[in-house]
Amino acid sequence: MTSTTNAEIARADGDLRIALLLGIANWFLFLDHIPHNFVSALTMRNFGFSGATDLFVFIGGYAVTLIYAQMTLERGYLVAATRIFKRVWQLYAAYIVLFVVYVELISYVAARTAAPEIISEFNITGFIDHPVRTLIYGLFLQAKPLNLDVLQLIIALMAFQPIVVFGLLYVPNATLLASVTLYAAARVLDWNLTSYPYGAWYLNPFCWQLLFVMGGWLALIGTRFAPAIRAMQAIPALRATALLYLLFALTIVSSNEIPALAQMMPSGLSDMLLQNDREDVAPHRILHFLTLTFLFTWLVPRDWAYLRSYALQPIIKCGEEWLAVFCAGVFLSFAAHLMLITGPYSLARQVAVSLAGIAAMTAVAYYVSWSKQQDNKSAVGAHS
Repeated sequence: MTSTTNAEIARADGDLRIALLLGIANWFLFLDHIPHNFVSALTMRNFGFSGATDLFVFIGGYAVTLIYAQMTLERGYLVAATRIFKRVWQLYAAYIVLFVVYVELISYVAARTAAPEIISEFNITGFIDHPVRTLIYGLFLQAKPLNLDVLQLIIALMAFQPIVVFGLLYVPNATLLASVTLYAAARVLDWNLTSYPYGAWYLNPFCWQLLFVMGGWLALIGTRFAPAIRAMQAIPALRATALLYLLFALTIVSSNEIPALAQMMPSGLSDMLLQNDREDVAPHRILHFLTLTFLFTWLVPRDWAYLRSYALQPIIKCGEEWLAVFCAGVFLSFAAHLMLITGPYSLARQVAVSLAGIAAMTAVAYYVSWSKQQDNKSAVGAHS
C-alpha cells in the first residue's frame, strides 16, 4: 500500500493546475467581496450553482492532503499531525490579526466618512455595541464579520485534517463514505455551529467538509481512476450531458437577473435550487462543481503547455502564496468598496479598482515568495 500511495502522491505533486486554481479562486473571491461591482459578473458564481468558495475549499483539501500525506509516509504520522496543528495555529493567528484590524478599520472609516451603513453592511454592529464580548466570541470563531467566513471554514476543516489524512491513507473509501454520511446528517438534522450575536456560520463546516475531503480523496487515489475518467471524457455523449447541466445551471442563475427568462422557468424552480444553497452546499451545487472539474481536467491536462506561460504566472504565484493573498484581498475588497461609495460610481471606476486590487494581490504574492527565498538562503551563500 505504501509504495503505491507514494507513487500516486509523486504523480500528483508538482501539478501546476493546483496553484492555478487556487490563484483563480483568490482573484474571484476578491471580486465577489466588492459589493455592486460590475467586474464580479465575470466570476464563477454568475455562471452556475457553484462559485469561488467551492473551488477554494476543494483545491485546498487537495493540496493540504497531498502535502501532509506525503509527510506522513516520509516522516511518520506524529510529525505530520504536529505540522498540521502548527499550520492551524498559523491560520488562526492570521485570522485573529485580520479580524481585529479589519473591524477596527471599518469602524474608523465609518466614523471618518460619516457612512455608518457600512458597519451593518460588514456585519460588525455587535463589535460597536459590545466590543469586548464580540472580541471574545471572535477568538472562538463565533463572530462573523463579512468576508472572513472562508478563512473561518478553512481553520475548522484543517483542525480535523490529522484524522482525515490518516483515514484517506489507510481506508480512503470508508473515509469518503463517512464524509458523505456526515454531510447528509448535517443537512437532515440541521447541524451547524452557532455564531454571535445570533444565527449560525455562513458556511456550515459539517457540510462543506465534503468538498474538502473529496479534494483530498482525489489527490491520493484519483490517479487510480485516471484511465477510467479519461475514457469517460472521450465519450461525446457524456461531455454533452455535462455541458447541458452547466447550461441548465446558467439558465437558473441568470433567471434572477433576466425577468423574461424567469417567466419561462417552471414556478418555484429557481427559488428551490438557489435558496440557502451556499450555507449547506446543496447537492446540485456539488454536482455542478464536479461537472466543471470533469470538463476542466479534459480541457486542461496536467502537461498543458500554457501552464508555464508567462501570462499565467501571476495567477499561479497567487495560488502558491494563497494565505497572504487571501488576507490582502480582504482588506483590498473593503478599500475598493470604500472608493466606489465615496466617488463617482462609474463602470470605469469599478474596472480600475478591480484591476488595481488584483495587481496589489499579485505584488503581495511575489513579495512573500521573494521573502521566503531570502530566508532560505544561508548566511554564507548570502555573502558569497
